[in-house]
Amino acid sequence: MKLSLALSILLAAPAAQAFSTNGGAFVRSTRAVAARPLFGIMDEVNSDAFDLLSSVAKSAGDTQKAQQEGGISPQLEAAYEQFLGELVFSANDPRMDIINNIDRCGDQEWLDWLQSKGENSKDPEERIALKDLYEMITDVQKKMELSRMAEERAAKEAEEAEAARLAAAEADADAGRKLSGADILKKAGAIDAAAGFDGVVQEEKEKVNFYESELTPEIRLSYEDTLKKVLPPYAAGESTASVVFNYYDQFDAQFVKVLTERAANGDDDSSALLEALAVEQQNRLTAATESLKSVLAQGEPGRMMGAVVKLAREGKVDEAFLLLLEANATQARDAGAHGPAELMDQLRKRAIEEKDKQASSKEIVLIRKLLREDSAAEREKILEDAFTPREQFLVAGTPENAQRALDGEVPEEQKPMPDVPPPDFVNACKAVMLNFGNLETDDERGDLATRIKTIASEAEVVATRIFGKGMTLREQQDRAWKEQTTSIFDLETMEINAERMGESAPWTNPDADDDIIPGFDASGKMKIGG
Repeated sequence: MKLSLALSILLAAPAAQAFSTNGGAFVRSTRAVAARPLFGIMDEVNSDAFDLLSSVAKSAGDTQKAQQEGGISPQLEAAYEQFLGELVFSANDPRMDIINNIDRCGDQEWLDWLQSKGENSKDPEERIALKDLYEMITDVQKKMELSRMAEERAAKEAEEAEAARLAAAEADADAGRKLSGADILKKAGAIDAAAGFDGVVQEEKEKVNFYESELTPEIRLSYEDTLKKVLPPYAAGESTASVVFNYYDQFDAQFVKVLTERAANGDDDSSALLEALAVEQQNRLTAATESLKSVLAQGEPGRMMGAVVKLAREGKVDEAFLLLLEANATQARDAGAHGPAELMDQLRKRAIEEKDKQASSKEIVLIRKLLREDSAAEREKILEDAFTPREQFLVAGTPENAQRALDGEVPEEQKPMPDVPPPDFVNACKAVMLNFGNLETDDERGDLATRIKTIASEAEVVATRIFGKGMTLREQQDRAWKEQTTSIFDLETMEINAERMGESAPWTNPDADDDIIPGFDASGKMKIGG
């Protein structure tokens, strides 16, 4: 009777709020989750615990209380904490983890929880880290939305252009029906005169310069956050000049176009920013000129290279210095002085290499190096050098190796690893495309996204040649299963080797009672009672 009463109470209790974090969004269901392990029925009946609501019903009560108070359930809180740990302690680029888990990262309740957790944190470092993560997620969401808007606008423009082309063709057809025989012959002669040697009419399409291209709504929206940083009102002690100095690296050509458009529409703050930017650029160009004079004063090319390395370590190799080297090389080449032009090119190349060493990761350095190389053969050599595994001459300073050294043992040797593992290179390419994929150049190389995809395809060929063809998830599972099993032929070999040594394999020794599972006899039958 008591057992039936207990079961009826448990079944009648409100269901608790469950969750799921298996790669998708947070799933809120009405399925109950037990808070403690379930033992045998007789164990429960004979125990002294008569709190019948201590498991499912109590969990449901906590959930209902959290919902009534406007909070979240303990189960969902645990799911949020677990997902936050996955993002924080991941070895990947955080932006790529956000994109791969955009369903959960874009969950508004989780974003509100993350923002609240950061604001209420008492640890300053944790508060800053959570705030940066929140801003990074919202930035990724905004860029993905802008990309979607740009694709929709491009599709709409292509559809309108196709409709206009069809309308023009229909109009030409109607006009052609009204032409006389003589008019048709004249028009055919005009077409022949416009045709090339192969008989195909050459249509010249004027390429629009970057500065003459139109600003799209998506471009304007993408700079809203930057405008909030650099436009007034300023904090105490800030000025237009100090803001330009602090955010100088964010004043790219596209952003200057946005400021120019705003200034043309009568925005005085944008005009003041452009004036301060011109002054800052002149100051940097003057400093770069003095740096270049100090390099050329060394006299010998070897000493010049050393001076460039010193400037790079002092942080004086900036955009103005590199542009000044390029301008001098171009001027010398146009004047017929090929020797000085070659020297300027070598100095610029060395300056870029030294500046790349200050980058945050080897993957970014590799991408920059590949983007600067126009030859596909040279890019292939660079990729082979970066992807080829190498022996590690220095032992990693891990706690395990330190303990082995104290014990007089040889530290564990690491497997040969490439300078840039291909998976890390792939993630870096995705991150670059996400942040700068819409950048275009005035040459024939196209936008950055196209060039990154070309480099990625070349990297795939090189990686396949070095490491072999990649495996799908199903192939990886099959391989893991195969490597974790032992064939009967291997077992037979082990038995023969044991017999040669006067021993016996564990599974062939009938007297090995120690290997018998408790509760079972030697024949493998379960023992019940004494």
